[in-house]
Amino acid sequence: MKDEDNENIEPEAGDTVVEPVLVSEIDKLRQELAEARDSYVRLFADFDNMRKRNERDRASLIKYAHEEVIIELLGFFEDFERTIVAAKASPAEVEILLKGVEMVYARMQQLLKKYDVREIEALGRKFDHESHEALMVVESPDQEDGTVLEVFQKGYTLGGRVVRTAKVKVSKKN
Repeated sequence: MKDEDNENIEPEAGDTVVEPVLVSEIDKLRQELAEARDSYVRLFADFDNMRKRNERDRASLIKYAHEEVIIELLGFFEDFERTIVAAKASPAEVEILLKGVEMVYARMQQLLKKYDVREIEALGRKFDHESHEALMVVESPDQEDGTVLEVFQKGYTLGGRVVRTAKVKVSKKN
């Protein structure tokens, strides 16, 4: 009820009285909440942009990871091309063809060595499931069981990790 002679306002039943200090505090908290929401939205957007940028960078890295090797292989391709042209120009000169192929082979060996690609030793060695793949097993009384007798396809490691197993024929005792 209002008392016109008295400036104090008496709350009626059900009215809530909020002191001016509390109103100021509520406004301050609302402002802080709005700032925190804004900060969260910006942080989320920054994170999402970073994630998308990382995905693009990763895709690009995968796509062009072998670029250096490909560039070097193009040199071999061109060497083979020049060897073929020279051999066609002088069909009787087999030596020219052989020398060109040997030069390309030597360059390829250097490239493989540069990238730490090594041939897996197999012939005469004990069969190893990690680095050999047995295509044939034959009885061989004069060889120890599990000895590699023949290599059908060489195997290779890259930095010590097997990238292609050697395909071999293995001995078996009776």
